[in-house]
Amino acid sequence: MVEQRIENPCGGSSNLFLDKMENYLCNMLSKIKNAQLARKTVVFQKKNKISENFLKLLWNEGFILGYTLRSHRLKIFLKYAANRPAIHSLRVVSKPSRRIFYSIKQVWKINSSKSFIVLSTNQGLKSLLECKKKNIGGELLIVVN
Repeated sequence: MVEQRIENPCGGSSNLFLDKMENYLCNMLSKIKNAQLARKTVVFQKKNKISENFLKLLWNEGFILGYTLRSHRLKIFLKYAANRPAIHSLRVVSKPSRRIFYSIKQVWKINSSKSFIVLSTNQGLKSLLECKKKNIGGELLIVVN
């Protein structure tokens, strides 16, 4: 069996100037993607608010089976359908070197029929549909297929 390696979903190597939020998300996304390539059922992640909020969004959309909180760790249960990962690709769009913000007018123009889009707003992490319902814009963070 040939071992597959994926590139860092946050692009490039680790940088000392990465924001904490971006760094936690990048680490968690890398762990999830690598665990799915290795056909693992569980991933452990250090507990923090941003990771927990992102996992809530993934769980609500059905990309993971669930997660549990254990002292200072999150236990993430990965989902597979027909022996294939439920998450096909995770991509971080906005990076510390290049921030991408969308106003509410721009949010309405985004077609999200094929992917799940996560934005960072002043009300926390929200899906694109939630942003449209609440009529708010924000920073485009992650695209999940």
